[in-house]
Amino acid sequence: MQEALEALSACTQACIMCADADAGEGMGRCAGLCANCADVCDTMMRMMLRMNGMDMKVMMSMMQTTIVMCRACSAECMMHAEMSEHCRMCAMACDQAVMAMEKMMGAMSEAMPMA
Repeated sequence: MQEALEALSACTQACIMCADADAGEGMGRCAGLCANCADVCDTMMRMMLRMNGMDMKVMMSMMQTTIVMCRACSAECMMHAEMSEHCRMCAMACDQAVMAMEKMMGAMSEAMPMA
């Protein structure tokens, strides 16, 4: 779980920085996706830290949502990566978050299979 939390935290920070920079550069779609991705990653982290109220189906659904959001943000940022260092860094952080979420989902599925 620590690896996933660290990847989500890094992704949140990279997305916020990218969204702020994009807004100043007139890249509205990228800024919006980055801001949304930061919000989703932050929410995922908070859910992971509240184990008492965890529902396995809800947690897996949120993890899948986080993966989809990070992939969308990464794809958008990769379109600007050659001309924008913050977009390149954001895409990399999103990709790392996806890998960490997929790894955690696999471990959770093995440890606690859903009925």
